[in-house]
Amino acid sequence: MMIYLLLLFMFSIIICSLNFLLTDHWTNQLTFFSTPEIYLTYSKMVLKSLIKAAALLPCRMENSETSPPSGPLAEPDKGVVRPSGPLGQLSESARPSKHREHPTKSPRRRREGKRPQRRGDGHEQLLRGTERRWLPGQPEHLEPSGSASDTAESSPKRRAHFLHGPYPATHFGPKACILPNPTSVMHIQDPASQRLTWNKPPVNVLVIRKIRDESLVEPFKELCRFLVERVSVYQEKQMMVYVERRVADDATLSKDEAFGSIRNQLCTFREGYDDISDCIDLIICLGGDGTLLYASSLFQGSVPPVMAFHLGSLGFLTPFKFESYKTEVDKVFEGNAAITLRSRLKVKVVKDLLQRAGQQPYSQEQQQQQEQQHEHNGLLPHGHTNSEAGKVTLQLQVLNEVVVDRGPSSYLSNVDLYLNGRLITSVQGDGVIVSTPTGSTAYAAAAGASMIHPNVPAIMVTPICPHSLSFRPIVVPAGVELMITLSPDARNTAWVSFDGRKRQEIQHGDCIKITTSCYPVPSICCHDLVYDWFESLAQCLHWNVRKRQARLADISDSSDTEN
Repeated sequence: MMIYLLLLFMFSIIICSLNFLLTDHWTNQLTFFSTPEIYLTYSKMVLKSLIKAAALLPCRMENSETSPPSGPLAEPDKGVVRPSGPLGQLSESARPSKHREHPTKSPRRRREGKRPQRRGDGHEQLLRGTERRWLPGQPEHLEPSGSASDTAESSPKRRAHFLHGPYPATHFGPKACILPNPTSVMHIQDPASQRLTWNKPPVNVLVIRKIRDESLVEPFKELCRFLVERVSVYQEKQMMVYVERRVADDATLSKDEAFGSIRNQLCTFREGYDDISDCIDLIICLGGDGTLLYASSLFQGSVPPVMAFHLGSLGFLTPFKFESYKTEVDKVFEGNAAITLRSRLKVKVVKDLLQRAGQQPYSQEQQQQQEQQHEHNGLLPHGHTNSEAGKVTLQLQVLNEVVVDRGPSSYLSNVDLYLNGRLITSVQGDGVIVSTPTGSTAYAAAAGASMIHPNVPAIMVTPICPHSLSFRPIVVPAGVELMITLSPDARNTAWVSFDGRKRQEIQHGDCIKITTSCYPVPSICCHDLVYDWFESLAQCLHWNVRKRQARLADISDSSDTEN
């Protein structure tokens, strides 16, 4: 009975000590328990120690009845929980009686002596130890450890493999630092942790097939049948499969009576007439890189996740094999797939119609004719016309590159390149390529540019056959705005194309403004975003493929070791 009362007395002493440690009335500062997690962990360890002591209480009472104590009665039960390391541990030795009379003085002296060390590395080790405690898959308790310095020495420091570099230090030397600007702080998720998830099960799937390729008819029918039949069994809602009207009206599909029931359930659309940007949940491409580029052009705003199967010529952007399409599609529907955010370019083309007409305002009839002509060239679906200013604006989202070239003229292309409103150079040659990191392996690679990983935030500027030996490709930050205009002394006009489509003529007074878009293309990875890219370099472009050099049979045969 005396032991039980002593345990209750010790518990009250511990509670008082914890309250004293949590709120320091003398300094009005939080000292040891700087976070609620550490306080909660400390309290749990106290309760666990009390439970163990209560479990051993009957045995000790029996031993006390049968055998006399070998020392003072209260001495074996004097141990209390106190901080001794990151989270504290049970004391093995008994505490003197004078410490029990004044329980609040000893922790204060101990805390004052260790305060400088705890505010430094010891405090950081405490926080790191608490964060490790709550990681998934780990037990809810920590093993008793020594001091913070011992923990730092025994555990090696590990650095996670992030694709973004470390956050740079903002202090340089003893006196220099970067001027704080909270409005310009950006929080970018590391690409290695980008995983696909669904807020709701996907219902509307867009299937894009490469046209004028009869070998893709059978894979297209298999995929459409699989999507319709799978969803009708496993999902509550009937999945809607969208295809292009020209694909659904294909003569080969019309003659197939077995596919007729599936064909009648397909939803069709026409490019430039039907807007499907707000109703598609997933895009599945059957073809090559051009199929994915076409899918990107259909969505001038937010783009749904894209799953591309390699059924084309090159297939640099299509990592999936169609032989295992059922398994791969099921994995994507379940979520938790790795994705690569392929940045796009936001392009704005402004054409000065008044300068072309000799500064004469257009009549209504002339304006309608110009609108019909530009609609035929692809200007108006994503642009507008300002009759008073006499300007036509084209706005596009480009995945690969914007190419400005000399067109059919035999003269050199002479265009001026501006960066954030400042003229940086004039391009005299066949043209210039402004590409994304995704487009660095396309036309830019053929023009001599470096190949950049899609997750690198940058814009590449590559000249096409420049008439200069020192004009090398450059890489600029992703946030700048580039502007290309025709030079005043240019002998001919220039032509511009966007991912190889919507080719337009650029004359004097026109300008092209290019910057990074906030709507990337979420491309689903087959393995991960690093492995897929290097696999495409090796398989599609045969990057660094060379016959291996044979090793020497005998080192003494080498000419540089004979002497």
